[in-house]
Amino acid sequence: MKTITVHGAPSEYILLEGILDQLEAKCLERGFQKVLIVHGVKSWQAAAPFWPVFTKVKVEEYQYHGENSFSEINAISTVVNNGHFDAVIGVGGGKVLDLAKSVSHTTHTQAVLIPTLPSNCSPWTPVSVVYDDTGTFARFDIYPISASLVLVEPRILLLAPLNMLIAGIADTLAKWYEADVQLAEIKNKSIPLEICTYTAKRCKDVLLEHSEGALQAAKSSVLNDDFIKVTEAIIMLGGMVGGFGDHYGRVAGAHSIHNGLTALKETHQALHGEKVAYGILVQLVLENKWEEIKDLIPFYRKLGLPMSLSELGVQHINEETISSVAKKSVARGESIHVIPGEMTADAVSKAITELETYIQSRYSYN
Repeated sequence: MKTITVHGAPSEYILLEGILDQLEAKCLERGFQKVLIVHGVKSWQAAAPFWPVFTKVKVEEYQYHGENSFSEINAISTVVNNGHFDAVIGVGGGKVLDLAKSVSHTTHTQAVLIPTLPSNCSPWTPVSVVYDDTGTFARFDIYPISASLVLVEPRILLLAPLNMLIAGIADTLAKWYEADVQLAEIKNKSIPLEICTYTAKRCKDVLLEHSEGALQAAKSSVLNDDFIKVTEAIIMLGGMVGGFGDHYGRVAGAHSIHNGLTALKETHQALHGEKVAYGILVQLVLENKWEEIKDLIPFYRKLGLPMSLSELGVQHINEETISSVAKKSVARGESIHVIPGEMTADAVSKAITELETYIQSRYSYN
């Protein structure tokens, strides 16, 4: 078995209404005298109504340009070094938070993360997805140090676009299926892997039980316990799966299918989590877990998650279309290869075809 490296949690995490009022005090506790706030346009608009006035800590802002790219990391790192900042405060969605972590690592400063979207576990994990300057995925970076502080103002997340919450639910649901396919074969699990298994299963259970209520909260803009539980499942439980499981708690088949779907331009409008949702179903076909698919369908329908290529926006579905997705999903280095058995383009094409036929025959909206 591979060596497990545990990155369990940020140094401090608080979810609480009004928590940003404590931000300056938390900075002073850490000895920060000067901080750089990195944010996007929409994320800053979302956070502004809750943002405190700083009286003792010097603050400057940097509006990022849309990607956690090499040039952006270098540009902000130069600002941090030249300005002698003590910390980087990331305010935004996954890309902004990943950028704050990348810059903090590069400049050897501390990261403070304030999420504005309930769509991913970036606030929890010392992991960044890095893109090249064309916006193409380049690599995953795993850092040796986690964030110093994560503050979650749930009212900011409550007002986020509903489709981002749904996509976050789907992406977090995949934590169970992508961890389980790797962990099921390990009979004598270490303690970190036991924690990984538990938190992955809790991701699924919490989401299946509380997502409907969370969506009602988001639609009505009235905070409830369901929304808090789903938010913490996405951020905390989702982050703990990989944090304790390391290689065994990260991506598998669902995310490879997501990557394969990017071969079709028609899917580019679909959110990451939506494509992962479809990827979960394809992975379950590859595992021959049809009963699990049947159990998931009602949940997918309630949330409006895509169950077929047509629901992802693909209009012309044929052998060539399916083959292009399959080939990209099994490229060398893709995570689908952690699934037991040989994952070939033919096997994935067959699985997609079987899923499409199954959904069309039983669950067509027509």
